[in-house]
Amino acid sequence: MPFFETYRTTATVYMPPLLLPNESAVRRLMQAGVDEGVFPGSVLLVARGEDVLLHDAWGVADCDAQRPVRPDTAFDLASLTKPLATAVAVMRLVRAGRLGLDAPLARLLPIMGPTDKAEVTVRQLLSHSSGWPAWQPYFERLLPQPPEERRRFLAQYLADEPLVARPGETVLYSDIDFLALGLVVEACTGERLDRFVRSEIYQPLGIRELFFNPLDEPPQAREYAATESCPWRGRVLCGEVHDDNAHALNGVAGHAGLFGTVQGVFDLLRVLLRGYEGDIRSSVFSAELVRAFWSPSAGTDWALGFDRPSAQASSSGRYFSANTIGHLGFTGTSFWLDIDRRLCIILLTNRVHPSRDNVKIKSFRPRIHDEIMAGLVNRVV
Repeated sequence: MPFFETYRTTATVYMPPLLLPNESAVRRLMQAGVDEGVFPGSVLLVARGEDVLLHDAWGVADCDAQRPVRPDTAFDLASLTKPLATAVAVMRLVRAGRLGLDAPLARLLPIMGPTDKAEVTVRQLLSHSSGWPAWQPYFERLLPQPPEERRRFLAQYLADEPLVARPGETVLYSDIDFLALGLVVEACTGERLDRFVRSEIYQPLGIRELFFNPLDEPPQAREYAATESCPWRGRVLCGEVHDDNAHALNGVAGHAGLFGTVQGVFDLLRVLLRGYEGDIRSSVFSAELVRAFWSPSAGTDWALGFDRPSAQASSSGRYFSANTIGHLGFTGTSFWLDIDRRLCIILLTNRVHPSRDNVKIKSFRPRIHDEIMAGLVNRVV
């Protein structure tokens, strides 16, 4: 049995010997998140190394049906796609010698050759320093196009998009960077992004609970947390990608489209942590690469594809060390991993259900992280 199967859970919560010291307070705060309308439902996992200290669910997955959230409920992970699919796909290609971090876009996507993006590098895309703007509603122009042609049209839109800064000059968190990276991965592999990460990363590692739901295929048979009542699609989304641009790209894009359970997120993070620590049990990643991707980029709060706590008012709260990686997702998802202490908190919620206008998660995230970490930091060497 692979090591990452050891603590796999479904609806039954695994209770390890080392319990969360202030578990009762954490549970009360999670229930308060439901009662105060921060989110209809959520799943929380707290772990130290391989030991899961808490893995449980609160609230409902669907407000109309009142389906309860379960520990194995699948969530639309939104921008967690960036680190957990696209960045690791790049890592895999670099490991295989098929892609270089300093390779320019003109070499990878020839359509960028005659543009001001020609010298933008893979490293700059991963660290959000390409100079592209944060977002554009490309879906409005993509949806009228034939589905099989939309990636080609997207590449043209990206080539035509004016930069807001010179490459490498400033840092601006950008979905467009990862839309481009998704195209880069597909150009290097000749495969759609979801198929590449499944065959080259998730399957070799035995990770079954991270996946895309392409719109031209039946969704995986799972219990899903509903997301938004989408005004232009005219329905509540459940098991269907929430992000508009990802939807126009058949549910598969470099910046969004990944679904998964909290267990799936944890399975991948602990493989990467083992890699960072030099305990490589697979040829998928190397210790050198994981360390490079998790190291801070000069002059930024970002690593390569992963976020790091900001100096002030971080969503991770006050107790995570400086050597921490993480990421947030628009649908209400997040993870933070304190590398030195080997402490991991994964919070998956459906805060956009039924409306994205609910932004209470912004103040809740640091509260729950601080509540958890305050009980743990004094017990960690």
